[in-house]
Amino acid sequence: MRQQLTMLILVLGLWTGTAPAQTPSTPNQQAEGLSTQNNSPQSNAKSLTLQEAEAIALQKNPQITVGKLTALEAHEFVREARAALLPSADLSLTGVESRAGSRIAAGYLNNPVIYPRAAVGASVSQLITDFGRTNNLVSSSEFHARAEDENAVATRQQIVLAVDQAFYDSLETQALLQVADQTVKARQVLVDKVQALTDAKLRSDLDLSFATVDLSRAKLLLLDSQNNYEASLSTLSAILGYPDRQDFVLVEPAPQALPPASEAVPLIQQALQLRPEVKALQDEVTSATKFGKAEHDLWMPTVNATAAVGLAPVRDPHVDNWYGAAGVNINIPVFNGFLFNARAKSADIETQAKQQRLQDLQNNIARDVRNSWLDTKKAYERLSLTQKLRDQANLALELAQARYKLGLGSIVEFSQANLEKTEADLQDTDAHYQYLMSQIVLAYDIGISR
Repeated sequence: MRQQLTMLILVLGLWTGTAPAQTPSTPNQQAEGLSTQNNSPQSNAKSLTLQEAEAIALQKNPQITVGKLTALEAHEFVREARAALLPSADLSLTGVESRAGSRIAAGYLNNPVIYPRAAVGASVSQLITDFGRTNNLVSSSEFHARAEDENAVATRQQIVLAVDQAFYDSLETQALLQVADQTVKARQVLVDKVQALTDAKLRSDLDLSFATVDLSRAKLLLLDSQNNYEASLSTLSAILGYPDRQDFVLVEPAPQALPPASEAVPLIQQALQLRPEVKALQDEVTSATKFGKAEHDLWMPTVNATAAVGLAPVRDPHVDNWYGAAGVNINIPVFNGFLFNARAKSADIETQAKQQRLQDLQNNIARDVRNSWLDTKKAYERLSLTQKLRDQANLALELAQARYKLGLGSIVEFSQANLEKTEADLQDTDAHYQYLMSQIVLAYDIGISR
């Protein structure tokens, strides 16, 4: 009896010395704790802030380069279309040896004489007017180039959004890993204490079994959390343009848990004005309209001025030593098998299709902004609820622990309180980062660039 009493005193001293309950911590403290833990064995790990991650992605991600090159290509199309408004000049060098009296006799209605000669000359051609067709083509190319510039901006914003989401996802999995690690440590302490009580015949084997099961669950949670953290780092490394997973020590940004807007309508209007995708498609519609006008102008006459001058130092006696001429040519389309009609109709249909795409895009953006606003509003309200849940779970665990120590509660009650505490910690951590990510998505849907 005296031996059992001594064992009971030792066990109670051990129990009161270190409490098995997890110490409540905020997501920021959890992330800092894990960063310190991970930084000690990995001295070569690089610290990474959100701004640094965005800068690396904008520099290394191939989609950014593709967007810039596509925009540059579109601007070259503008120069290509504008070239028709500028003079065209050619320098020609010609040398001919022919049979005396030769004429081209087959394949032509005319019958030109071929003289042996060696000559050099230049010719210049200038479009006088085509009644607006070329100007419409140039304008269409300019609006297409503007659309590609907006598409490049949209690509940049998409990359930044992907980086931000991957960064915060890594931070969340890092914080959840810290929660799982704390849970394993706390439940290991509990198992050790229950084992001591069981050895002293003060607790049954059932209590030890429940404590061991809870510890196994915590280890499974830790395993899943570790895997999710490694996967999130791999995703972040790939978005940043690295072929292999990088070991980063992520630096948590300053808290940005601002309350959401009270209404979604102003946000929708702002999105329709700022989103580069909308601007790009609006420019595409204008470009298609200009191109349609140019296709209708195919039926208009084309007026060109042409001049040629040259010198023939080696020539037939019938050929003068120099030549020069200038003239104006007017080409009036009459009939070409309804080709121009088909091209004009096709351009009109393409314009209508792009107008419908623009309408559909605006509807989808309005839907996305409203849904993102609802998600942000729900996530913000969830913050206070999960914090209350965490506080209540901490209190319930403390009470269950006290009852179990005094022999008033069962191991089932204590185990359930432990499970609810872990679930509350996970829910609160997830709520914190989900709200931050919902703010990022809402800002992207509105068109606010970083």
